[in-house]
Amino acid sequence: MLKFDLIATSGDARAGVIQTRRATIETPVFMPVGTLGSVKSLSPEELVEAGAQIILGNTYHLYLRPGCQVIERFDGLHRFIHWDRPILTDSGGFQVFSLAKLAKISPEGVSFQSHLDGSRHLLSPEKVIEVQTCLGSDIMMCLDQCIQYPATRPQCEEALKTTTQWAQRCKQAWQATGNADNTLFGIVQGGMYDDLRRRSAESLMDIDFKGYAVGGLSVGEPVEMMLEMAEVTLPVLPADRPRYIMGVGTPANLVELAARGADMFDCVLPTRNARNGQMFTQSGTINISNAQYRDDEGPVDADCTCYTCRHYSRAYLRHLYMARELLAYRLNTIHNVHFFIDFVKRMRQAILADGFESFRREFYDRLNS
Repeated sequence: MLKFDLIATSGDARAGVIQTRRATIETPVFMPVGTLGSVKSLSPEELVEAGAQIILGNTYHLYLRPGCQVIERFDGLHRFIHWDRPILTDSGGFQVFSLAKLAKISPEGVSFQSHLDGSRHLLSPEKVIEVQTCLGSDIMMCLDQCIQYPATRPQCEEALKTTTQWAQRCKQAWQATGNADNTLFGIVQGGMYDDLRRRSAESLMDIDFKGYAVGGLSVGEPVEMMLEMAEVTLPVLPADRPRYIMGVGTPANLVELAARGADMFDCVLPTRNARNGQMFTQSGTINISNAQYRDDEGPVDADCTCYTCRHYSRAYLRHLYMARELLAYRLNTIHNVHFFIDFVKRMRQAILADGFESFRREFYDRLNS
């Protein structure tokens, strides 16, 4: 079950509401990444306090460990991880591309060796739907072929063809489950070629999905090229369906992609960078390990209302990080995840007030001040 209502625009930026069986999701939305069934270092309660409406899990990782045999004992991922809000699961295509050993693409699917123990597996479109059905995700993703940058046009055409065929098989497999409680998104590919991106989007629209994702971005291409591909692709997709940009990116990326009509975002940046001591603020990023924060009594961001900023100083956070105390990773992550969720929430408020361009200008003014 998924229903999308577009309720406001400001330029090409959009604000909407996604209805799922578990909850209503207000868009634009940032989705924290919980690859292994956990947003690293945070509890579900901390995610709720941060304002998370939906989180991600990953089919590839959860299929390999702990596996469906375990998760089925809990009737799905939600009860297993103690999360009662929506979950979106990626198909695993990107992880096969980035992690798996000796991956081989064929019309049947992707055969690969596990990065954990070297065991051999096949992820077919049908298998991907089977695993995501076991996980009980609210939004499933089709299996796609993600390719590296740069890639030749013939390579991109072949990946597009494979992705489209797999999308058709994924939809057939999903329909065969008869499960009306979740939904399936198609993933646009096509490399860095305008016409291939359009062709991919149109082919997926012919199959007809309840939502569409733009994949194959942020794989090493320049930011300008990433934005160009998004600008080419997003207007082709139906206005009455959610548009999801996968795996991107910085606050500036989110502003620019929202300006081009994107509704949904995910990225490991807030969690990964938190563990590396980089904190996001209204005026840009800071590295908490810098000596200038040794005696700093102020919060990470004076305008932030997260638990970390309400209770702890930069000096204490620096001390924890330099001492490699585990609490450093938790407190840093609480702040960064809250920052990203709140940032996108404020984008939404600007769209509802038809003031997105003012928000965009003020964002860059703060960064450059």
